[in-house]
Amino acid sequence: MAAQSSNADSSPSNPRIIVQKNPSVSQLSELGIKSWPKWGCSPGKYQLKFDAQETCYLLRGKVTVYPKNSDDSEAVEFGAGDLVILPKGLSCTWDVTVAVDKHYQFESSSSSS
Repeated sequence: MAAQSSNADSSPSNPRIIVQKNPSVSQLSELGIKSWPKWGCSPGKYQLKFDAQETCYLLRGKVTVYPKNSDDSEAVEFGAGDLVILPKGLSCTWDVTVAVDKHYQFESSSSSS
């Protein structure tokens, strides 16, 4: 399995979502998460496109993300206590089953495309 993951970078049509379960308090503090803006939403389905990489930390909630043009086996689940990196260029559907409350930060990009 691990051998195939080396090709992930060369496939821009399928950017990968990275989920880190239960990051340490020191890591969260180092990232300065408490100073990041907050965002929340109620349960439902949302069509989203990420024009910049987003890192977020879920204070509460449960989400299943379905990347566009993929099958259900590629769905990614995350929830309260997870640190998630959503790649730039990702088009997806968020299926929020438990209302979300999160801190988030977009990667600052000085170059425009």
